[in-house]
Amino acid sequence: MSYRLLCITAHPDDESGAFGGALLTAHREGAATHLVCLTDGQAAHYRGNAADGAELGRLRRAELEAASEILGVTSHEVLHYPDGELLRMNLYELIGVLVERIRTLKPHVVLTFGGDGNVNLHRDHTVVSMAATAAFHWAARDFYFPEQLGRGLTTWTAQKLYYHSTPFVSVRDCPELDVMPTVPYSLTLDLKGELAERKNEAFALHSTQAGVLERVRDFLEPHKATERYLLVAARGAIAAHEDTSLFAGVVED
Repeated sequence: MSYRLLCITAHPDDESGAFGGALLTAHREGAATHLVCLTDGQAAHYRGNAADGAELGRLRRAELEAASEILGVTSHEVLHYPDGELLRMNLYELIGVLVERIRTLKPHVVLTFGGDGNVNLHRDHTVVSMAATAAFHWAARDFYFPEQLGRGLTTWTAQKLYYHSTPFVSVRDCPELDVMPTVPYSLTLDLKGELAERKNEAFALHSTQAGVLERVRDFLEPHKATERYLLVAARGAIAAHEDTSLFAGVVED
């Protein structure tokens, strides 16, 4: 199988905590998996032993690299955008960066957050959702970012876009937000056995964020063997409830 999957996230640890099961599943099925993370997480509340933001960023980049190896990620990249400040960035420029990655990596399937902000309702997650969604569609259209085509890239039509569906909401010091509406789901991945173990192993490598895992451990326990996704765009006319797997209906090159 020569499928390719691209996961677009905001912070180191997103790839493990939110998308680890999907990345492992795709890797096990023989697909190439790529990860683009927009920030290095310098603004995190939990900081491990880091002396300052720059050191925390370096530590979190290293943690992501180690976790990516456990998850079998083919390639990973951490961009330069400021943690916690994505909403202040030029959205058109941000979309262009992701369009370039899609035109370069040519994924069949793209995974990202939904607009709810995921489990902690993080605003960076919401901005990533907006930018990745536009990039998914615009990468196929030659009138968006034509300068990239002038540099030798070509348009690319990815075939499926999924949003991660969070199983619970837990915002630090804001319990009143635990009942906020979230993205529903159309596809469930079963991570029993080795897949769940490897996902947890990858997440645990983000040692600077151990406090996050401890804070949500009780929420997380009932859901650690599953991941859920909403199919929000697909090639052809299909019903979301008929989608059976990440690569179902995907046409190989």
